Amino acid sequence: MPGKFYRYRFTEGEKLRLKKKHPCGSNIWEVMSVGSDIKLKCSGCGHLTIMKRETLEKAVTAIAE
Repeated sequence: MPGKFYRYRFTEGEKLRLKKKHPCGSNIWEVMSVGSDIKLKCSGCGHLTIMKRETLEKAVTAIAE
């Protein structure tokens, strides 16, 4: 993510690849809702989690297609 003050505009339905894998083995997550906290759904097992935007921006390695 370029720049110190850059905020990536996450959109609902977007699939993200994160650095660490979920215990089910998948590292692809789908964005369910966007705000200051972002709700994610694991594409492997369907587990829902909420992350702070700053934490998620550091954890994302790529936008999955």
